[in-house]
Amino acid sequence: MNESDLMNLAPLDRRAAAQLGALELAYVGDCVFELTVRTRLLRETGKKVKELHGQVVAHVCAAGQAALARRIYDRLTDEERAVFLRGRNHRHARIPKGSSPSEYALATAFEALLGFLYLCGETQRISELTAPAFEA
Repeated sequence: MNESDLMNLAPLDRRAAAQLGALELAYVGDCVFELTVRTRLLRETGKKVKELHGQVVAHVCAAGQAALARRIYDRLTDEERAVFLRGRNHRHARIPKGSSPSEYALATAFEALLGFLYLCGETQRISELTAPAFEA
């Protein structure tokens, strides 16, 4: 893979993406959500990095992701819901301090969904599902 391929990777077909494990999808989805939040807040607020950090953390922490997951769940397609539930039902060996098991499960579900959508090339759908995080 050369440098120009990094951000222009061909999407996986949906079957191949669906066969990835929930944690693998969440691993990618975590990065996708953080990049989405950082980019959107930087563009919309014009604040300096130091000022943005607290806002970014509030969105990307387990509690923030769980709150957004609850807001969007009813908007998910059957396929998206299946990926989401696989992520939610994954058993974790440890739960980070400051988050409850239910929050962490929802955050993992949300990240798995975003990872799946990203790997399938569904960036517009990611924008639609993350938009409520930025509404007042």
